[in-house]
Amino acid sequence: MKDSFFVLTPLFIAFCFANRYVSRNSCCVIEGENPPNKSPPTTMATSSVSRRRFIRDMGLGAASLALLPPFTLNKTRAPRPNILYIMSDDHAYQAISCYGTGLNKTPNIDRLAQEGVRFSRSFCTNSVCAPCRAVLLTGKYSHLNGVLDNVLAFDGAQETFPKLLQRAGYSTALFGKWHLKSDPTGFDYWNILPGQGVYYNPDFIDMGKRIRRPGYVTDLITGDCINWIRQQKSGKPFCALLHHKAPHRNWMPDLKHLSMFEGEDLPVPGTFDDDYATRSDAARRQEMRIADHLTLSTDLKFEPDTTSGMVSPADRANLRDWGMMFRRLDEDQKKAWQAAYGPRNEEFKKAGLKGEALARWKYERYIKDYLRCIASIDDNVGRVLDYLDQSGLAENTIVVYTSDQGFYLGEHGWFDKRFMYEESLRMPLLVRYPAEVRPRVSNDMVLNLDFAPTFLDYAGASIPEEMQGDSMRSVLGGKTPENWRKSIYYHYYEYPGWHMVKRHYGVRTDRFKLMHFYYDIDAWEMYDLQNDPHELNNIYADPRYAGTVAELKTELERLRRKYKDTDEKKFLPKEGEVWDRD
Repeated sequence: MKDSFFVLTPLFIAFCFANRYVSRNSCCVIEGENPPNKSPPTTMATSSVSRRRFIRDMGLGAASLALLPPFTLNKTRAPRPNILYIMSDDHAYQAISCYGTGLNKTPNIDRLAQEGVRFSRSFCTNSVCAPCRAVLLTGKYSHLNGVLDNVLAFDGAQETFPKLLQRAGYSTALFGKWHLKSDPTGFDYWNILPGQGVYYNPDFIDMGKRIRRPGYVTDLITGDCINWIRQQKSGKPFCALLHHKAPHRNWMPDLKHLSMFEGEDLPVPGTFDDDYATRSDAARRQEMRIADHLTLSTDLKFEPDTTSGMVSPADRANLRDWGMMFRRLDEDQKKAWQAAYGPRNEEFKKAGLKGEALARWKYERYIKDYLRCIASIDDNVGRVLDYLDQSGLAENTIVVYTSDQGFYLGEHGWFDKRFMYEESLRMPLLVRYPAEVRPRVSNDMVLNLDFAPTFLDYAGASIPEEMQGDSMRSVLGGKTPENWRKSIYYHYYEYPGWHMVKRHYGVRTDRFKLMHFYYDIDAWEMYDLQNDPHELNNIYADPRYAGTVAELKTELERLRRKYKDTDEKKFLPKEGEVWDRD
């Protein structure tokens, strides 16, 4: 049983009540019938009355305990913790300084690593926005929770951990990006962005009412969450989900950070010019290359002269989108934006870059805007942590920082996610809980599938059998169970669709990764992560690894049976159907 509470037995109840009478009423005398320092009478009548009172009280006590909800019978005596779950959108682990890449600095997010657990091997089950959010809520893989992609709506009638926390006595709330096409359920309060949301002066849907608000989206979402926590006066523990839009495409920084990294040349990843030589056609036929698929207008904030010959069909289509985004800015915001980007754009226009030089310029513009958005997230994580300290909530609040999945920052020449390659499979994960968790780095394999059972475990609530993840509580406590997972299973469905990443599923172990691309292709790829951490050399057909291939296929089939995902044809699209336009 995935259950963190214990049930009091009749014998234990009887023992408790008997102990009460022995300790408080010598010779079973009725309390209050004798003056202090007087020896109690020992008549048969008194003993008889006392025995009747004992039997009656024991029965009433047992009945009262039987009527208590199960969450009150918690195995831990400590107060149930508050839960603050902070999830950014598309925040790559490579862009958090405690992960050691040296790309940027995130001092506030790093506090969680210094004061809690940093996971080095945290993975998602389906690397795209909406599916990851559904997995978080349900603790079930996409094929069971019904959200395979960014098109299908989430069925809010199904069981989720916020609903279970509500029933266990928690106050629950949701702030920011939702992206599941149905109204949130299981929350006492919710205030969400419609769809992807926008960076400047965004619309919000506050418990069903849509309103536009001035300001920058990351600041607004954080402020809403802090204000809600401040209003919790009932004494009930709370669970708040703080979901940022940033740093999702199209990466519009706040005014404070518009010039961050200006004049610096950020390093280009060593795999930026990857030619995918050993890989299948899946890697070659994607549509997420920085050089080819980022638009000058919406993505890179440059409005090209449509007569200059610089404009691709995609750029023409996106000029209108960029205009709509820019028009949301007020006059002061527009002035600041033009002051920052105007001179840079003029310089670019005069340079007349082409080929490799143009690709490098696109990378620099992309990565700087992306990191500027993250700087705002880091500032706001600091706001939240400071509030928890000042309000005295920090000690008994679990704080989680993560992303909905990983992201490419130029590796293999890409942006976006979706593939099972390491950069999009792997998520950042930092967990702080001073009351129980000591600072350390964990190399255990964990999944976003594990969040729901973990929160329920800490809350002392029952974990439904249909949840497929495992509680990380022991892992966080530094005591990894002997039967903890040694491999993970992944399945991506969204093809044909946005970015044209082909359907695939696979297994990752400590050292190896095996992937099968299917539907309009039948291709296998395998990588030795120890000797080839950047996954450049597909060794699937190498005879020296034939035994390893067989072992991995056996493990893959075991996981597919375990997670009830054995029919790869079950969710294939109808002929001519195109899925997501995110």
